[in-house]
Amino acid sequence: MTQDVSLPTAAVDDSVTSSSVNTELKIATFNLFNYLEPPNAAYEFERIFSAEQWQKKQRWITDYLHEYQPDIIGFQEVFSPNALKALVATQGYCYFEVVDQPHIIDDFIYQRPVVAIASRYPIINLSAVQPNIELAQQLGLTSNFAFSRKILRATIDIPHIGNCDCYVVHFKSKRTMIDVDEKNNTWSPEKTIIESLKAQVAGSWGSTIQRGSEATLLMMAMIERREESANPMILMGDFNNTLADGVLSHILTNTLRFVSTIDRDAYLAKYCLYDAWDLLQSVLANEDENTSEVETVRTPTHYFGATNSVLDYILLSCEFDANYHDSLYEVSAHHTYDRHLINPIFERDGESTDHGVVSITLKLRS
Repeated sequence: MTQDVSLPTAAVDDSVTSSSVNTELKIATFNLFNYLEPPNAAYEFERIFSAEQWQKKQRWITDYLHEYQPDIIGFQEVFSPNALKALVATQGYCYFEVVDQPHIIDDFIYQRPVVAIASRYPIINLSAVQPNIELAQQLGLTSNFAFSRKILRATIDIPHIGNCDCYVVHFKSKRTMIDVDEKNNTWSPEKTIIESLKAQVAGSWGSTIQRGSEATLLMMAMIERREESANPMILMGDFNNTLADGVLSHILTNTLRFVSTIDRDAYLAKYCLYDAWDLLQSVLANEDENTSEVETVRTPTHYFGATNSVLDYILLSCEFDANYHDSLYEVSAHHTYDRHLINPIFERDGESTDHGVVSITLKLRS
């Protein structure tokens, strides 16, 4: 269901790729929030960075990469992939790919940002995940169903583990799919309220259906790819939903009804995904005699008004689960960079992002 593109391998510094040296692997997911080089505009005519604002945003991203040094990064909200490719190259990322381009109207107004991936290790294969239309129709969706943003799959040659399929997603937002003309002069105030309420209820549910369907069809594609390649899997991105919500909770399905325990234990684990946060908690609980000291409160990645939630995730296959008998890596750290959200300084954070940056450290098991 994908059109694969094999990519040439570039020369890389031995200090980066030496398997004997690299016993840790760092992964990050990074929503850039309207990464668009001026003089272009994001969505509306007025939304254009000044030269000073753009430099500040570039510097903020560079400072994060320099401080935290992730090896592989999944980006969301990329309007200017060429500019981002140039920026990450200055930080040692020899490999950068996208599978789509943003939509441009009126020559300079950009819509529909794309996802991207940057890596210190070779990207040897690239594709945009395609939904299984036959399955989509079985789910009651239309024959022209498409992901709201193309999902990127990059196969990366990772030290010690070899080819690993890395997926970058930005699922459909909760924003209503139905717009209302609130300036309609023929409507009474009550009629305006009624139409807005109807649009919000129906449009929000439409977005929920789209988001849940995207997650389901992606999971089916990942399972099929896993069966075909046996590659380990990493899924990262802005899910625009908490995984605890029933809309996306099936991504972490790890049990089956009416299947023998022997078959389930032998085969199921390698087709499932696990939240990196949960894997870390398991590692810490096994290491600490006093499990009450293990941190169990997860840092939010997004704030809206008085509410907060975790929307950005990194999910892993069993090769990164310390409880799996054949795992090569285990999660040793999980970090959400959020000082720009909870304690912003304008000079430093004025053009940052509205999401926390989630990163994990994977340690090679001895």
